[in-house]
Formats: sequence, C-alpha cells, structure tokens
Amino acid sequence: MSIGELLGGRDGLRIPDPRQTSVTVHTYLRDLIISGDLPPGTQLKQAELARVLAVSRTPLREAFRMLQEEGLISAEPNQRSRVVGLDAEELDSLYAARVTLESLGARLTAGKLGRDEVRNATAAFREMERTYKAGDMASWTVAHRSFHRLLVGRCGATVLRTINSYAEQSERYVRIDQNQHGNDFASRQAEHQAIFDAVRAGDGSAAVAAMAGHLAGTARRVVDGHAPGHGTPCVDAALSLLLNGCSAP
Repeated sequence: MSIGELLGGRDGLRIPDPRQTSVTVHTYLRDLIISGDLPPGTQLKQAELARVLAVSRTPLREAFRMLQEEGLISAEPNQRSRVVGLDAEELDSLYAARVTLESLGARLTAGKLGRDEVRNATAAFREMERTYKAGDMASWTVAHRSFHRLLVGRCGATVLRTINSYAEQSERYVRIDQNQHGNDFASRQAEHQAIFDAVRAGDGSAAVAAMAGHLAGTARRVVDGHAPGHGTPCVDAALSLLLNGCSAP
C-alpha cells in the first residue's frame, strides 16, 4: 500500500512556521508511527513522502535522521527507510534503563515537591483521565509525559534529559500496551496515584517500588504480547538491584 493510501482521510500536514519544517515533519511522521497508522514494515520513500506532504527533500532528510535516532525507522539505501518493528531485546534494555533512572529520580524527588509541582502533577493526572476517556491520545501523551517528569524532577538536568529521551523512545510501547489492554486503564492510573502519593509523602522506598513496578509492568506486558517466552531479563535485573536495596537510606 502506498503512503498516499495509508494517509488517506487523515488531516494533512500543517506547517505554521517554515523555519521549523523539519521538526513539524518529524512530529507528524512520529505520531503516525506511534499510533500505528504507519505500521511496522512500511517503506518510506523520500520522494513519495515529499510529494504527499508537499515539502522539500531537505527537511524530510532531517526528519528521517531524527526518526532513525529514535529507533523508529531503519536507514536503507537510495533514500528509503522502513518503519521498524518491535524488538523485544531493545524494549527490555530501554525499560531497564528507565526503571533504574526514573526510580532514582522518584527517590531524589520524594518529599521535595513544591506547592506548584503538586498542583501541576494533580492537574496532569486529571488531564490523563479526561483525554483517555475522550480518546485524545496525543493530548494524553503530553499530560502523561508531564506527570512523570514532575515526579522525577530533582534528579538533575543531565539525568532528566536522558529520562526524557528514553520516555519519548518508549511512547510507541506505551501505545501498544494501551491498545492491547485498554480495559486496564484504571489499574494504570492507580499505579500513577501510588507513585504520586509516595513522592508527595516523602517515602523514598515506596516511590522506588511504585515507579519500578509501574514501568516494569508495561515492558513485561508488551514483550509477552509480541514475543511470548522471551522474558525481560534486563528489566528483571534492574528490579532486583533496586528493590533489594530500596530500603537503604
């Protein structure tokens, strides 16, 4: 199926600022990949995309480069790329890093949230509920990202940048989990609430356990659904490392 056929019926690409064309194209294609509208294996030809999106090759090449860095598309000869499928080993290692770093962030943030941060986290939590029920997954992703970022915010700028990068790379897996387990939203929100409660109360051990369990659960569900029997050895090792010592000062 051609790109034009795959994108038929969707809103066209809007470029509000020509100086940000490559960023806009990247965001547009990234959303299509994460949502599954461009499924794994789809071949992306720069010439065809440039014509369909009505953009030049230069911003498209830069958008491709960013998508390749995120592991969403492969680099192939002749200005062609392909949407990458789920790699269980990559997911496992990515989530092991997230479990480790975000648990560290939650522990360092526990008991240190200011009034504005508590208010913003509460607003983000409510926005997640509202947008999920409305089926507005793009807005849900923004709220979800904001919520997690607030609960690890005391880990320092360098670690926070890495956390944000890994979280963005994980968004397609979060979306897969939602599609496969849509009826479990209340359980995921309960996990979010537990993390928030522990961080706000200053209970570092509980914050570590809640954050680690929440992230590990996503990784395990997605791997079990796409590569049964593969397991998540990296995530399991990260959990063992964290939870065996989560009561340390």
